[in-house]
Amino acid sequence: MPRPSDRVLGIIPSGKDGWEVHFAALTRREAGEDILMLSVGDHDFDTPAATVEACVEAVRGGRHHYIQLPGLPRLRAAMAALSSECTGVPTAPDEVIATPGGQGALYAAAQAVLDPGSHAIIVAPYYATYPGTLRAAGASVTEVVAEADDGFEPRPEAIAAAIRPETRAILINSPNNPTGAVYRRETIEAIAELCRRHDLWLLSDEVYWTIRAEAPHVSPRALPGMAERTLVINSLSKSHGMTGWRIGWLTAPAELVRHLTSLNLVSTYGLADFVSHAAAEAIEKANGVAEIAARYGARRKAFLEAIRGLNAVTVRGSQGGMYVILDIRAVEPDSEAFAWALLEAEKVAVLPGASFGQAAEGHIRISMTQEEDVLVEAARRIAAFIGRYAAQDRRATG
Repeated sequence: MPRPSDRVLGIIPSGKDGWEVHFAALTRREAGEDILMLSVGDHDFDTPAATVEACVEAVRGGRHHYIQLPGLPRLRAAMAALSSECTGVPTAPDEVIATPGGQGALYAAAQAVLDPGSHAIIVAPYYATYPGTLRAAGASVTEVVAEADDGFEPRPEAIAAAIRPETRAILINSPNNPTGAVYRRETIEAIAELCRRHDLWLLSDEVYWTIRAEAPHVSPRALPGMAERTLVINSLSKSHGMTGWRIGWLTAPAELVRHLTSLNLVSTYGLADFVSHAAAEAIEKANGVAEIAARYGARRKAFLEAIRGLNAVTVRGSQGGMYVILDIRAVEPDSEAFAWALLEAEKVAVLPGASFGQAAEGHIRISMTQEEDVLVEAARRIAAFIGRYAAQDRRATG
């Protein structure tokens, strides 16, 4: 065949994305093996029944047609109200564009502010799609490492050192996937100051804002001079239990939203009519939001209590989101080798930290997408595995 475009070839240059452990575990479980799946951030429960019924009603009510490109007006109004709550800034519907999930919002943001030859900065560890999404816009990417010893919170001076003349944007994520770190206000303020000083866009992924411990959520959009340069990526996937519905949105200056409507014209051509009505109802009635946040809070607490005291393992971050990240460097610095060995020995599937950039190498991400008793059992299996693994290592080096 003729050669594909450099754009698609460059999205994942190595052809390897670090999720091989998950897909192997999923294949084995579907073949009948009893594997504890703690590797993916998809809920183990269904979408709240009230949202499902709203969708059924919309289908039966003839909501089968094209809708407005930036989103159904009712849905945009609901998203604007939710964005006001999330960011602390009054938001109008014309400052919101509905997208196919949070990934669609991230893609739209990258296309809106980056050009071929421009440069963007991301904080690592990062959600696995970040580098590829920015490269798909033609930008080069620099990873700034948030150190494990800092609780995976970035140092603003490290971000400042990565800024170049061609830098156009910084991408941050708090509460963070994969680490669960929730950035402090002073960290967000320092990053915002960099954006104002260098005239940069700030892309802020806030999809986990409802799922966090006691740490407060701070959106950079609420800081002085930041509403006009901050693009907030959001989604109903985690907060409202709607991962497979593919409903997200981008909050941005109204003028930029008007330009992004043209992007929808040549890409998605809008969202599904009946799904949009169901999503609006989910937001208006906050279907499942409090319950989902409480469920993950209880699960995180149960797992952390079960894993506490495990020799040679340290919990990092893990203040919010759906994940706990474990520092296993004292046991095995190669996180992928550890994850494969854990799957083979104990039938527990986790994601190696290297899936989220080299900054998370030597760590594993545990997804809290199982009931508390399963998570406690997973902690028991991990502890047993580490005990044997460490003993084998001592014998090998003794």
